[in-house]
Amino acid sequence: MSVAPVKVLVIDDERPVLMTLEALLQRRGFAVQTAGSGAAGMQAFRRSKPDVVLLDLGLPDADGLDVLRELRAEDAHVQVLILTANDSLANATQSIKLGAFHFISKPYAAEELLSLMGRALEQRSLQRETLVLREERAYLSKRLAEVEERSKPIFQSRPMRQIDDLLDRLAPTDANVLLLGESGVGKEVLAAQVHSRSRRNAAPFIKLNCAAFPANMIEAELFGYVRGAFTGAVIDFPGMLSEAKSGTLFLDEIAEMPPELQARFLRVLQEREYRPLGSTRVVKADFRLVAATNRPVAEALRSGALRQDLYYRLNTFQIEIPPLRERREDIPALVKRFVAQFSERHGLTSPSVSPEALERLHAYHWPGNIRELQNTVEYAVILAESNMIGLKQLPAELQVSPALRVAVGPIDHSGSLEATERQAILAALTESRGNKKRAAEVLGIQRPTLYAKLRKYGIRNQLGKSSEDA
Repeated sequence: MSVAPVKVLVIDDERPVLMTLEALLQRRGFAVQTAGSGAAGMQAFRRSKPDVVLLDLGLPDADGLDVLRELRAEDAHVQVLILTANDSLANATQSIKLGAFHFISKPYAAEELLSLMGRALEQRSLQRETLVLREERAYLSKRLAEVEERSKPIFQSRPMRQIDDLLDRLAPTDANVLLLGESGVGKEVLAAQVHSRSRRNAAPFIKLNCAAFPANMIEAELFGYVRGAFTGAVIDFPGMLSEAKSGTLFLDEIAEMPPELQARFLRVLQEREYRPLGSTRVVKADFRLVAATNRPVAEALRSGALRQDLYYRLNTFQIEIPPLRERREDIPALVKRFVAQFSERHGLTSPSVSPEALERLHAYHWPGNIRELQNTVEYAVILAESNMIGLKQLPAELQVSPALRVAVGPIDHSGSLEATERQAILAALTESRGNKKRAAEVLGIQRPTLYAKLRKYGIRNQLGKSSEDA
């Protein structure tokens, strides 16, 4: 691929000078334009956007310093070499203050001029690289901020705001943290928050899910090993404790760690040193520990799944994260975040969520907590029609409210949603003896929504009243 030649503009009122410079520079491969006045020079500059300008200070229609100011105002990165007579050296010095790269006195040697031009082009190249790096850094900083913003937990409900306040106080310390809560409530997200708000946030955040590995592999993953420590150990492996040096180690589902390994890990916490498998070398341990389990602590201790001595060591701060059904105030903000997240991931326009769909999402009991909500929103974003998520875009188990499901019994998915919905409304009206307020509560919807559906399906309630009756 051919490289475009460097563009040079020469502004000088002496025609012999222009002709000499044009011939000299063209022989060296430059693309040269010439101008005999300040006005003509500015026109040529705006038209061709040169890389280097050779500017004479003594022009017939303008002060060379004024032209320099105008050039630098148009392009702060253009390299300007001042051509000056001996009697205007003071002006040449002033030109440097105004941003000129250098000046050269007339008469000048060709090699001196070409050497200065080479240095000027190097300066311009460095400026361009710096500008590109700054733009890349700004872009990466923006993307990192967006990622961090998306990874932050939603703290709308009072229990989560209280947890947020506690995180602010404990995160800057090195205290151990034990996170409790059902599967999917966001324990890993909170562990990452502890790390990001800590003094160790410039070091790694290392995660190990103890339930994801067979019992005989967790020890190797955690402590690392040397080549030949066991069959299959063909290379040295540093292990998670080494990877977490100066950072944070997050042990998820710690109650799934074998009890004998829990005892060995407890010694690491106490002595702050360990030995990789098969090694005689003692390694210093420097990490902050955050652990988590979805088992009730009392049950885990009683069954022996979690050793008491390790539990007491972990339990400097114990945070129990409530399930999503107990903090429904967080659902609208979570839905908004997940809609944006999955729209971007799948290259889709971010859809709106209808009031009915949001109401159904709010009313659902979410046995899988935030993880289930994420999957539900991703499903709905992909199926969104006309840039809208409605009831039809929700998974089948959410298309009918829990209270409605009790009223009508098992859902017959072979029928239409409208038929199921009409059946549910009739059942709710029957159960409430025609009381629309009570029927709306049974259905898990607002009364205006119920009235709209009564009109839609032409339903008169079981007492024979109009669907508009209170």
